[in-house]
Amino acid sequence: QAELVESGGGLVQAGDSLRLSCAASGRTSGSYGMGWFRQAPGKEREFVAAISGSGGSTWYADSVKGRFTISRDNAKNTVYLQMNALKPEETALYYCASRGISVSGSYYARDYRYWGQGTQVTVSS
Repeated sequence: QAELVESGGGLVQAGDSLRLSCAASGRTSGSYGMGWFRQAPGKEREFVAAISGSGGSTWYADSVKGRFTISRDNAKNTVYLQMNALKPEETALYYCASRGISVSGSYYARDYRYWGQGTQVTVSS
């Protein structure tokens, strides 16, 4: 059984920080490439950040570079997304995803085999 469980979302004010966590189990665990995506109401799901299986390579959307940091602890089968200086327009449901078959990260949602249910992040102005 494959499972990804996100946590850490919540309601914050603009400029605040949050750290999201994604716990992997079953076929989603292991040193696979992992990613974070987000989807706001009425908008398409968009890429936020990705990390390779070893954690040695990371990728970010231009809009979050310098403010967000993706990391992982393979001993705990957990991936994190540290989000600083949050903006109201970043209010969305944040999803964790696992490549499942590759150690590389990817910008594209279609490259991820497993998805969590999402955690809501709401940023008030």
